[in-house]
Amino acid sequence: MEFNVKKLASDAGVFFSRAMQFTEEKLGQAEKTELDAHFENLLARADCTKNWTEKILRQTEVLLQPNPSARVEEFLYEKLDRKVPSRVTNGELLAQYMTEAANDFGPGTPYGKTLIKVGETQRRLGAAEREFIHSASINFLTPLRNFLEGDWRTISKERRILQNRRLDLDACKARLKKAKAAEAKAALWSDEVEKAEHELRLTQTEFDRQAEVTRLLLEGISSTHVNHLRCLHEFVESQTNYYAQCYQFMLDLQKQLGSSKGEIFSGTFVGNADSSSPAAAPSPPAVAAATLPAVPTIPVVPTIVGVPNTVAEGVLNPNEVKPPASGTRKARVLYDYEAADSTELALLADEMITVYSLPGMDPDWLIGERGNQKGKVPVTYLELLS
Repeated sequence: MEFNVKKLASDAGVFFSRAMQFTEEKLGQAEKTELDAHFENLLARADCTKNWTEKILRQTEVLLQPNPSARVEEFLYEKLDRKVPSRVTNGELLAQYMTEAANDFGPGTPYGKTLIKVGETQRRLGAAEREFIHSASINFLTPLRNFLEGDWRTISKERRILQNRRLDLDACKARLKKAKAAEAKAALWSDEVEKAEHELRLTQTEFDRQAEVTRLLLEGISSTHVNHLRCLHEFVESQTNYYAQCYQFMLDLQKQLGSSKGEIFSGTFVGNADSSSPAAAPSPPAVAAATLPAVPTIPVVPTIVGVPNTVAEGVLNPNEVKPPASGTRKARVLYDYEAADSTELALLADEMITVYSLPGMDPDWLIGERGNQKGKVPVTYLELLS
């Protein structure tokens, strides 16, 4: 019990001495031991690394999980050392809704079929997003978090110890200075000088030892940068793969939807061949003036049972199609397009073709010509030039 009381009294005395030294330094009433320039640069570099690592970590977390409530939940699970529950991505949830809607509307209807196709693509996008988030969390977020919660805490602890050693050293220097000033007035103070010098030697040794420990830790920041650089490359690689997957999924979906448009509108505009009465073809859809120049109106022949309407049914015979006297335009192809049948024209990205529209055509399609080749092309794959 007596030992504990003496230790508490000693600790209180050390704390008071450090507090007095720190206060006097702030007021400019005491001298302060300065660290060398290299050491100060190491400290500044470490602080800079810590601050920017925190910002990059937090913003990457926001990028991967925009929902703040979900981020708080994941943080609590990690602190409780429990597995974070699997969460459905927005793309997977949208895919579920689209599939259920298709079942209600009828999976055999044009709208139902399209909902199923788009829903499947959304499911694949959601799965790719889940894989990207998992990869980024392991290969990028975890190393950054380990640095802040491990290496940086160790550095901070040793820096605090070094600060205390410096305060002790400067307090001893101050006491020695006072003892020498008193010794000049009376020889009775020689013992105090010797005691102060002994304490100064001890505190100087402890300070030097702690400064070396802290210096080694601060110099380790360079290896931390190397490690974070490797993690950054892995993050970029996983992000590149994710966006490449998304692009390919959407390109495949666009081709599927483009090849099915002719069938959808053919089934919408053409009368049933088993019907007892002929069905009249609808009036040709308007083409926006900003998209293509006006084409002279050509009368639309009504659909008669047994006599196919070439334009309305989407059946194109390149030998029968003649370009209008006016109304053709040049277009640049944005993406590769594989023709679904002989009525369509295959496209290569960045090539130039001539396009025009015919009355009664689906406004999402145009007639394209490349030399002696011609066929239907989807508008969404083109950039129309003036």
